[in-house]
Amino acid sequence: MKRLALIAIVCLPLACASNRPRTKSTTTPGHGAIKLTITPNPVVATSLGGTKYDFPFDIDVKETGGHPVTISDVTANVYAGGGILVATETYDAAKIQSLNFAIAIPAKGELHYHFDPRKDVADDHLFSSVYGDIRVEATDDNGSRVSSSTTITVTKK
Repeated sequence: MKRLALIAIVCLPLACASNRPRTKSTTTPGHGAIKLTITPNPVVATSLGGTKYDFPFDIDVKETGGHPVTISDVTANVYAGGGILVATETYDAAKIQSLNFAIAIPAKGELHYHFDPRKDVADDHLFSSVYGDIRVEATDDNGSRVSSSTTITVTKK
């Protein structure tokens, strides 16, 4: 399971394009809300020699509605130029916890994750033809569903 989660985390930095990063969140007054941020975005891919690249980035999930939330799902999608879906991976709460990541966010709290995956990129043209998004879904203390998604892009150093 840890390997599957790592695959999704590694796929996101390969989401490379000139699309501008954007974040979408659902909010309802009186309920929990979350905001997802990837830093830096675009992720800066650094060549380690040959076809190996390093993709360091941080993921922050903030609760912004004033109610505690519990993350239920995280979905990563990778798209080819033109918006064609080429890969997707969803992680439920059990998979997230199996990676030793917390899923509960207190009211006005925040979760922070750091990733530094290394990945082979056989064709440098990928840095200009694909992009990705990540979507986080959660439930607040009232049982209301909340979500946030953001687009991720990559530049090459």
